[in-house]
Amino acid sequence: MKINRRYAYFFPWVLLLVPLLMWVCWLLTPKKKLVAAIVDKTALTSAGQEHISLTWILNHYRYTKDAHHLYQVSSDYFGFFPKQQEKFRLKGLERFDASLLDKLSNDADLAYYTDTYGVYANEWYLKKQVAERSGMVYGGLSSEDVDFMEKMKQKRKLVVAEFNTIGSPSALTERYRFEQLFGLKWTGWIGRYFDELDTSKNKDIPHWLVKGYTSRHNNSWPFKNEGVVFVGEGNTIVVLEAGKDLVSALPHIVTEKTFRDHYRLPQKINYSYWFDVVVPDTAINQVQAQFSFDLTASGRKTLQQYGIPVMFPAVQSHKGKDYQFWYFSGDFCDNPISFNTSYFKGIEQFKFLFMNRLDKTQRKSFFWSFYRPLISTILHEYYMENKKAGR
Repeated sequence: MKINRRYAYFFPWVLLLVPLLMWVCWLLTPKKKLVAAIVDKTALTSAGQEHISLTWILNHYRYTKDAHHLYQVSSDYFGFFPKQQEKFRLKGLERFDASLLDKLSNDADLAYYTDTYGVYANEWYLKKQVAERSGMVYGGLSSEDVDFMEKMKQKRKLVVAEFNTIGSPSALTERYRFEQLFGLKWTGWIGRYFDELDTSKNKDIPHWLVKGYTSRHNNSWPFKNEGVVFVGEGNTIVVLEAGKDLVSALPHIVTEKTFRDHYRLPQKINYSYWFDVVVPDTAINQVQAQFSFDLTASGRKTLQQYGIPVMFPAVQSHKGKDYQFWYFSGDFCDNPISFNTSYFKGIEQFKFLFMNRLDKTQRKSFFWSFYRPLISTILHEYYMENKKAGR
């Protein structure tokens, strides 16, 4: 009985002391200067949902934007900056001339394009989800963006990009330049998993998506289960439904053994958000992880009919002495995480506290199990290479 009372007395102190020690250890961790040019054109709020995962990692591992200052989610990026009363400020690379782009490429150690999809009138002025497509306020890959990435490549610096860098609404000319620059090609297809395809129950399914399908199928939307929706150029909609086209509805990322061992990644992980279908030039880039689907014969036939590959890259990279480049064919940086957890050293050892394994669609699990170990290792190795080279 006495032992139990002692435990009951000390337990609250442990709960207080452990986080305090973790925070102190974080404060005592030496800062490391790594200048990241982050581009996010879809930041609807100061929370920076589309780039928060990257900034979390930069803060957690004490990377700084200059000699002293850590990164802030609300301010340390290029793109769309929301203000109150429907006002905003544009601070993208479009305002940079050639000399300023050259200076930025000299100053920056890496470029990371988290999202160029942009902001649209409905969601900004009417504060509604983009259920119907509306006029674009700001977005798309610009010629200045590609110029900057080209300069970074020429200077043998790290360039990272992910969905949606070259998809709609980016112009064909800038998309083509990007593809030629980094050895890949977008097929024109994007996709996403939906845990409920019944539009009466799931209001997150965009109206334009449903309209694109029904306009070609006698105004019929017969889907009631979970599934994966592919959207092609020209608004061609392909739906794979669980029970008919899919054995298990969730897409998953399968990672090659050598790569997953090095970056401490799972062999297979569910992925429940947006992705694009990209074809790599394998003479230039190496594919380390692929999207895969549990297809039935019907599902496989449907993909074949529309020319959609049954497996396609999730992660591809070029790591050479000439330059370093990574492309993630998913919205990897967009995860609903708490930035406050980045202030505690060793918090990754307690990741089980932030994940609900019963919720198979939870993107927090993707952050802790896949994105965090991958990006933290990429940045650490790149930082050490630069330090060794005296840069």
